Amino acid sequence: MRFSLPFLLTFFITVAAHAQSFYTGTIQSGGLTREYRVYIPAAYNANKAVPLLFNLHGYGSNNLEQDFYGNFKPIADTANFLIVMPNGTYDQQNKRYWNNFLVSSSVDDVAFISNLLDTMISKYNIDTNRVYSTGMSNGGFMSYALACGLSNRIAAIASVTGTMVTPNLNNCTPGRAVPVMQIHGTADNTVPYNGLPVSAFVPIETLVDTWVNKNGCNTTPIITAVPNNSTTDGCTAERFLYENGIEGSTVEFYKITGGGHTWPGAAINVGVTNQDFSASFVIWRFLNKYKLNQFTTAAGEPAQKAAIWNVFPNPAFDQITLTSPDAAASLRQVQVYNALGVLQYQWTGMNDQILPIDVQAWPAGVYRLQLVQSNGARQTSTFVCVR
Repeated sequence: MRFSLPFLLTFFITVAAHAQSFYTGTIQSGGLTREYRVYIPAAYNANKAVPLLFNLHGYGSNNLEQDFYGNFKPIADTANFLIVMPNGTYDQQNKRYWNNFLVSSSVDDVAFISNLLDTMISKYNIDTNRVYSTGMSNGGFMSYALACGLSNRIAAIASVTGTMVTPNLNNCTPGRAVPVMQIHGTADNTVPYNGLPVSAFVPIETLVDTWVNKNGCNTTPIITAVPNNSTTDGCTAERFLYENGIEGSTVEFYKITGGGHTWPGAAINVGVTNQDFSASFVIWRFLNKYKLNQFTTAAGEPAQKAAIWNVFPNPAFDQITLTSPDAAASLRQVQVYNALGVLQYQWTGMNDQILPIDVQAWPAGVYRLQLVQSNGARQTSTFVCVR
């Protein structure tokens, strides 16, 4: 995402007008000095805990540009939440990025965001049950990385024009259901809607379906056409809502037919930009519904204690059976991953106390079993297939 000189001049004028509400700083994380920027609305009062939103820039961009492009300031002024805009590090092409592509780097951006959250909590009165992340492009990738690796601190996430790379998606095992919003254009040439095999970019509909399954949502969405308020923007939009997930989680997907690698409702067009709705507005409306403690208790423990489920036989040859001695136990979702972290089997439904799984066609090896009960409690087990 690159900008012209007139845009940058306009941008810095805008920043100057709001300078009294901004704070910039640095922290040490992973042996590096990391930069961040905070927007503090006038309504903020240190006596009241407020939500916090991470707003993450795209590849080759920075937090200043993201602040303008994915603008949440007017919403924060009304809803009273803090916006934190960190900077990524530089890659070998001297472009800022978040380390969640297929690159060899020791930078741990998930740890950095966690450290930065600690800093925000020490400086401001943050409602730790209402911490969210969103981002553009690579910032959307990073938000998914936080959903996978920081699910004990980030309540919900939203991605605009981002996705995940296949290995990261296969290895993503959050400790709970994580509400997710995805906004994406079908004519996105940077992060293609149908995926990019050479870079292992996951197709958008595959990404959405995977998170629908992870969260145990209804697999049939409620589809609503977004009113075509702007007939000259070159695109239209639909909203797909997947409801009734674990502990009330949902997945929302805005499909922009004909839309490019752009932020809907942005003040500047850098491609085909949908103007029928504001991405910033619908993102906050989505995120604001969720609190971390509706999914977890302190320290990220499950909201309710898991019943014990047994895997028999183990090792197994042709079938395993999941059983529980707890009369109140009820399964809602089962996922099985092979030793490489690839999803081997998935079941979603409602089953009491016993569930058989056919494994006779599976290769020999060790498998990881993840169970989600109807009350949202989770259990992880392993078993072995022999041949």
